[in-house]
Amino acid sequence: MMRAHLQALAAALSALLREGEGYTLWLEAERTNFVRFNHGKVRQAGAVEQAYLDMRLIRGQRQATQQLSLSGGPDDMALLEAALPELRAALEQVQDDPFLLLNEQPQSSERIAQHALPPAENMVADILAAAEGHDLVGILASGQMSFGFANHLGQFNWQQGESWNFDWSLYSHGDKAVKRSQAGTAWDGAALRGAIDEAAGQLEWLKLPAKTLEPGEYRAYFTPSALGALLNMLNWGGVSEKEVRSKRSPLLKLAEGEVKLSPLVHLAEAGGEGLSPLFQREGFIRPERVELISGGEHSNSLIDPRSAREYGLQPNTGSMEFAEAMQLQAGDLPRDQALQALGTGVYLSNLWYLNFSDRSACRITGMTRFACFWVEDGKIVAPLGVMRFDDSLFSLLGEQLEALTAERELLVDAGSYGGRATQSKLLPGALVKSLRFSL
Repeated sequence: MMRAHLQALAAALSALLREGEGYTLWLEAERTNFVRFNHGKVRQAGAVEQAYLDMRLIRGQRQATQQLSLSGGPDDMALLEAALPELRAALEQVQDDPFLLLNEQPQSSERIAQHALPPAENMVADILAAAEGHDLVGILASGQMSFGFANHLGQFNWQQGESWNFDWSLYSHGDKAVKRSQAGTAWDGAALRGAIDEAAGQLEWLKLPAKTLEPGEYRAYFTPSALGALLNMLNWGGVSEKEVRSKRSPLLKLAEGEVKLSPLVHLAEAGGEGLSPLFQREGFIRPERVELISGGEHSNSLIDPRSAREYGLQPNTGSMEFAEAMQLQAGDLPRDQALQALGTGVYLSNLWYLNFSDRSACRITGMTRFACFWVEDGKIVAPLGVMRFDDSLFSLLGEQLEALTAERELLVDAGSYGGRATQSKLLPGALVKSLRFSL
């Protein structure tokens, strides 16, 4: 219904344009069920249905945008008609935008995924059954998300699909808990139960006296979640063409060929397999896949339309130069053999408070958190006391990278501020020969 509604709004707006005017419409809509759990029980349940339309009026190199909240009914056309004179007045006040670049070759598209999720009540029942006897806390978000684009040139794009994410923890005692996150476009109750059972087993290790390590270098295994925290930092300018051109990228030395990562590292933006739409706000179509790092060497950066205009390039991403569907190629280490391969060292489930300690060297500092363990001879023997690490990804993903797991996990941003997030990462675990703890 919202697809046809957007088409009708676009057709009506086209009839109201004056000579020399153009427009783009960008729609984000969702129907989401939110369920909050605490102590293994449902504590709050609700549903959100919303649709927001960004209406941009263009004249030459000038642009002005207003966001409208749509109901899906006939009143929405009145909102557009009321916004039009306001945007025309704004165009009189703004200057030309030298980096405005819009797609002028219409490319319409449609991607509608088949309904794959059970009712939210069934998903909740699976969670409650798996969590019985445990102090589980978390939030389940599930439902349909839709994205649409239209412009004055007749281009129309639509994407619609269902997805879910469950951000949860099992609480032990004091400040001890095991934190996990699961997501997907199809529901798998058995996999969820397996993850909760595995987390429950780790709760027993958290009851043991904590192991305090001296600052120094230790072998380490990063779960996909912990590795994801490190790769989140690369998304902070590391895959941006503008940041490379302005010499601010943390991967500048990699982009300029001064350093190489491990041949195991194949990093890509896999938009065709993500939750974000393959079209973007300026009307360009994003590639299904962009290779960012191939065999440890820099391949491409992400280029938004503004950078494309500034540097005379072809855009290959959305309105911001960060990966929305990051994928790291799997290795050949079976996940169930990761502890054995680690031998003696640290098992890292979760990291937080990350920041660059030396951006030019891609050096990152952060803290261990939630179910990190000390391992001896391939067996967990104690929870790890809180530690601060400080090391370079040029090292961790370079000469120190020993193996990547054969299995990968899908990690979806659980954010819902203003609307459900669609950023995702598909990552393996990583075994490194040395990680430096500073305190």
